[in-house]
Amino acid sequence: MSSTPVLSRALILLMATATGLAVASNYYAQPLLHSIAEHFGLSTASAGCIVIAAQLSYGAGLFLLAPLGDLFEQRRLIVSMISIATIGLLISAFSPSLPWLLLGTTLTGLFSVVAQVLVPMAAGLSEPSERGRVVGTLMGGLLLGILLARTAAGFMATLGDWRSIYMLAAALMALSAIALYRALPQRQQHAGLAYPALIGSVFRLFAEEPVLRLRSLLGAISFCLFALFWTPLAFLLKAEPYQYSDGVIGLFGLAGAAGALAANWGGRLADKGKGAQGTTVGLLVQLLSWVPLAFAPTSLAALLAGVLLLDLAVQLVHVSNQNAVIALRPEARNRLNAGYITCYFIGGASGSLLGTQLFQAWGWNGIVIAGLGIGVVGLLVWWLGATKLCRSELSDGRPTLRRLAIDLGVSGGLSKRWSTSPLKPGLPP
Repeated sequence: MSSTPVLSRALILLMATATGLAVASNYYAQPLLHSIAEHFGLSTASAGCIVIAAQLSYGAGLFLLAPLGDLFEQRRLIVSMISIATIGLLISAFSPSLPWLLLGTTLTGLFSVVAQVLVPMAAGLSEPSERGRVVGTLMGGLLLGILLARTAAGFMATLGDWRSIYMLAAALMALSAIALYRALPQRQQHAGLAYPALIGSVFRLFAEEPVLRLRSLLGAISFCLFALFWTPLAFLLKAEPYQYSDGVIGLFGLAGAAGALAANWGGRLADKGKGAQGTTVGLLVQLLSWVPLAFAPTSLAALLAGVLLLDLAVQLVHVSNQNAVIALRPEARNRLNAGYITCYFIGGASGSLLGTQLFQAWGWNGIVIAGLGIGVVGLLVWWLGATKLCRSELSDGRPTLRRLAIDLGVSGGLSKRWSTSPLKPGLPP
């Protein structure tokens, strides 16, 4: 039961849509935090717990559930996970109190990691020469889901109240489960391990694969910056001089949706062997985006420019990371991806927690200072980590080219050039 047909464009689009819907389930609350806080009588920090619960549960699901793609038949697993996430959305829609909302949020977060079963499955079904593009397309769907979730939540709140988006999302998730059951091929890639050993093997992959450690740390830093900005944004836009409604706040997701373009671009760079360059560009733009964001409290143009730059950069780094990780061991794609994405969303949860606390204590200035500092750390981690990888691969004064190309996402002409001249220690990728 392990056929590998070439993915049709329609199936790729369906999988990207399902990926976006699944991940969107964790972000509907963000533009509605002010309204939810008023409804339940919560403080800013308490309302932020909803976002933190979504991201922590997603991280737990990534670690505990996403590796099951290397154990069970993938189509059945995907449909089952979407169905349970739908139940969580319904609990959130009808929650009478904050604990019930947190329960629904946690259940949805745990099982919406189905997105990270879909991505490795798509990578396994695609031709090697097209893999970067396919992964980039699904990750574009993921980013659109994250960003347009805010727009949809704000729009639905203007039509009804904050609960209405959860009802709509549950209906869309149920439809996606039916469509995927009908369209996906049956596919099983059994790792030959019992569940405890399967989970333990994720730790072993971290111990054995330095590129997984480096890319996971970069992903955590990148998504921390993303969440650091987006989590407190609703509170900034509710205050003077903006004083926007939930619907208008949700529209800011459209400004960041252009980041989906970077997903496809990042995938194509990886296919051309330029993943390392994409990572470097993404990290630089990620840092520079905080310059216009510093003027966000007084300038709408600066805010929109910063949103566009930050989301483009975060997505470019993420797709470059994910393509490099998935290429390491094809037989362990789900576990490699689960380890990487777990760290990624732990970074997001940390950013959300940091964002709500900093905004409450020091306002937007605290957010900007933290963003600049974390952006600098990201660049330093990439420089030092890539340099260490190059040095560790030196053998008689030359790198092990094939391994280095996989690790850094570099191949083609660059590898050919290195094959004819020794790589000097400390040379950045």
